This record gives sequence, structure tokens and C-alpha cells, in this order.
Amino acid sequence: MRHRRLLVQVGVAGVLFGLLALLVNNLAVNLIRTGLGLGFGWLGRPAGFALAETALPYAPSDSYFWALIIGWLNSLKVIVAGLLLATVLGVAAGSARSSGNRLLRSLAGGYVALIRQVPLLLQLLFWYFVAFLGLPSEPVGGLIRLSNQGIQLFGLNLSVEFCAVLVGLTVFTGASIAEIVRGGINAVPRGQWEAFRSLGLGEGLGLRRIVLPQALPAILPALTSQYLNLAKNSTLAIAVGYADLYAVSDTTITQTGRAIEGFLLLLFSFLLLNLLISGGMAAFNSAVLGRLNRSR
Repeated sequence: MRHRRLLVQVGVAGVLFGLLALLVNNLAVNLIRTGLGLGFGWLGRPAGFALAETALPYAPSDSYFWALIIGWLNSLKVIVAGLLLATVLGVAAGSARSSGNRLLRSLAGGYVALIRQVPLLLQLLFWYFVAFLGLPSEPVGGLIRLSNQGIQLFGLNLSVEFCAVLVGLTVFTGASIAEIVRGGINAVPRGQWEAFRSLGLGEGLGLRRIVLPQALPAILPALTSQYLNLAKNSTLAIAVGYADLYAVSDTTITQTGRAIEGFLLLLFSFLLLNLLISGGMAAFNSAVLGRLNRSR
């Protein structure tokens, strides 16, 4: 049985390798036929286009390579912030859905039901055109100053495009994380709830100290999938004009005509980012499981 399974795996791998070789051969033949060739020398040429948002100094005279780096940093900025905020929102909403307070439970349930029924693209367009562009043209507020030109937050100037993408990704992903957290909490034996209540702990403290730590092994695998989805969904930022890696790559491909190389770079960049997220979450999951095993 073991040898048969090994032969099947080798056969499947051979078929996949053959298909890949066929695709690469067809690509090479078509490139030679059109006289394009395959190379990345164009990365050193001046990009010739401006970017509305840059994490580091950038000018149109800089190279395509530097423009792609700026786009990657812009993507990384919104992804990291989105992961943090979506986690906080999802844990709060998921805990509220398991709360004994009927009002909190109903509000959290309504939020999850509404957000999960509306496509993310429509939500991004709503946050951009209705919520943020609908703000006054003159900044209002104190520590947080709001206007349709952007948000000033503790000395940081955040563009409208960045805020729309960040809020959209946070709210959308937070709803899915809330369901994951709720499922993890419900997987904890009810006796644990009775235990912390008998000790006189409040529901909030009991959730944080007793229930959620035990729910983590059930939460983390599905949470990793949502983190990866958020990273991939960030490419929808092009719909509101945010200069992320996908938007910069699209402009680069249009100007240079190097579609194959451009998409290969885009593919490699998101593959690297997703591998980092998966590896980090796997290490965290192993640490959590090890700590739980030691405490038993």
C-alpha cells in the first residue's frame, strides 16, 4: 500500500512537472516569435510616473525597480495595519457574540451578518466615495483631524485612499475573524465558564484569562487563512487609487510592455509575503500548543 501511494505521488508530480515544462516551452517559443525576449534590464530605467503616496522618497526620475519597492512598502503598510486592526475588531466582535449580554450579542451578530453579505469591492467604494470623500473640505476635530483630503492622526498624515482601504479590509476581515473566534470560544467546555464564574471572575476577565487562551488552538489555523485572504484582498486597493504594489505593477506593465516579467515579480512578491505570514503563524501556533502542553 505504501509503495502504491508513493508511485501515485511520483506520477502526479511527473504530470505536473511535464505540464509546467510544456507551458515554459510555449512561453519561450511565443516570446522568440514576437521578438520580445525575457529579461529584467528594464528595471533600471526611469519610471517616468508619479506616485500619490510614498513610504520613502520617490521621484518620477527614479527607476522602475524603486517604484515597485515603494508599491510593495505601501502594500505592506496597509496589510500590517489591517492585520492588527482586524484582529482586534474580530476578537472583540467574536467575544461579544458569545457574551451573555443580549444587546452586545445582537449588535455583533448584525455586524457580522451585514458585512459578510456585501462584496469587499463595494465596501471599499462605499468607504472611499461616501464615507471619506463626504467629509468636509476643511479639517475638523482635535487630536484626530478629519477632512476629505485625509486624516491627521497624532502627527501622521493619512491619505483618503489609505484610510478607505484600511477601514474596508479591517471591517470585512474582522467579520470573518469574529466567526472564527466565536467558534473557538464555543469549543471550550462549558465547565470552564462555570469554573471562572465560581471564582468570582467577571465575564470579560474570564474570557481573557481562561477561555480565550484555551480557544487559541482552534482559532489559529483558520485565523491564518483570514490573514492570507487580507493580504490578497489588498490588491483591490487599485479600485480607489491607492498606489499599492498591484497598481504600480499595472502601470509598469502598461508602460514597458513587460507583462510576463511584471506578473512574475508580482507573483513572487505576494508569494514571499504569504510565506512570511504562514511561517509566522505556524511558529506562533507551535508556541501556543507547547505552552498549553506544559501547563497540563
